[in-house]
Amino acid sequence: MMVGSRRSAVILLSLGLLLLGHAAGPAESSAPPLVSRCVLDGMVDAGSSSYLADCVRRAHEAGHQALLVRLDTPGGELESTRDIVRAFLGARVPVLVWVGPSGARAGSAGVFITLASHLAGMAPGTNIGAAHPVVGLTGQDPEEAGGKEMARKIENDAVAFVESIAKQRGRNVEWAISAVRQSESVPAEKALALHVIEHVAPTQEAFLAWANGRSVTVADTPVTLRTANAQVVELQPSFSQRFLHALAQPAIVYILFLIAGLCIAVELTHPGLFAPGITGVVCLVLALLASSALPVRTGAIVLLLLGVALLVAELFITSGLLGAAGTVLLVLGGVFLVDRFDADWFVDSPLRVPLRTVLPTAVFVAGAAIFLAFRTAQTRRRPQLAGDVGLMGEVGQVLDAVSPSGGEVFVHGERWAAVSSAPIPPGAHVVVRRVEGLTLFVDEVKP
Repeated sequence: MMVGSRRSAVILLSLGLLLLGHAAGPAESSAPPLVSRCVLDGMVDAGSSSYLADCVRRAHEAGHQALLVRLDTPGGELESTRDIVRAFLGARVPVLVWVGPSGARAGSAGVFITLASHLAGMAPGTNIGAAHPVVGLTGQDPEEAGGKEMARKIENDAVAFVESIAKQRGRNVEWAISAVRQSESVPAEKALALHVIEHVAPTQEAFLAWANGRSVTVADTPVTLRTANAQVVELQPSFSQRFLHALAQPAIVYILFLIAGLCIAVELTHPGLFAPGITGVVCLVLALLASSALPVRTGAIVLLLLGVALLVAELFITSGLLGAAGTVLLVLGGVFLVDRFDADWFVDSPLRVPLRTVLPTAVFVAGAAIFLAFRTAQTRRRPQLAGDVGLMGEVGQVLDAVSPSGGEVFVHGERWAAVSSAPIPPGAHVVVRRVEGLTLFVDEVKP
């Protein structure tokens, strides 16, 4: 009996586990797949490259089906681009790039990033291309700025880079090379026909739905994507990544250097205020931090600081020439702040401080300096109202008779000991001629 009952218990337990397995199966399969998403919007710099590389790691650690990157960039720094490409090519999770929404672009450095993805899509009305090394202030061709040999070296390096990416991902190598050599740029539909991307989708949801069931190779292993009706999990950048990306703007660097120079100058001319000095040091550190993510000219920074020094000197000399020269140097420093030829940058549009920022800022700073110089000159011409010199010429009234031996007068709201060369009766009006210590030498004012 005991043996039979044990067998019955085992059978019942097995049936129960089997039923539980069937019950759990549909619940698990009904759960929507998870897809991580991050956004690259703007320049490719140290902050954005750190963010995207971190997104690849976080998506893999979370066990998500894929990482979706929404892309809209004019280009950026080459080393940061290499960091992103390196992270995409070595990813242990499928990386999907969607250039969107309509009106977005994958320019210059964006070409390398898009080609490095496992699957690439674009929204209608977007474009990709123009990856020729065109950089800096005026968008000069490297041959014009650095000579034929330097141009050839930079171009060949970029070609080898983009060719290796396109080959590894099985995309159109010829077009990738032409995007670098001839700055070719194509709209979404033509990019699809040329096999630069795999799909044109108006939304990221449509792109994920199309990608569902497709097979990609991740770390030498075929992976079938489950992205239909996926739940998108936003991966936000850290504060430092967001802050560094926000700082890496030429206009912000320009303004930070101006504020730093002015505040430090104020602290040097008015020691002990502390607040301007602390503010200036903080702005200088931020400006140097932002400069590390941009091709900034050292000479332009010197021009900015020299311009600030001339404006400060104007406060003391009030010549007008120093103020004008300082204003010119501020404008020149802003115009030449970003290096117009830097082999480490691939930017579709010129990277520079806009004149709409340079001119108003320089005029405002110069105007403020001229106003302060004018007020300082006015103050210097006014008679001194405080101290011994401030009492000279003041008129008061006699309280106790004043004589060569002494007396008291009321001057400037205060009682003073006074002496005079001739006796002066109480109530008479007197004028202060000179001051010695706490004694006033006065003369009577005749009515």
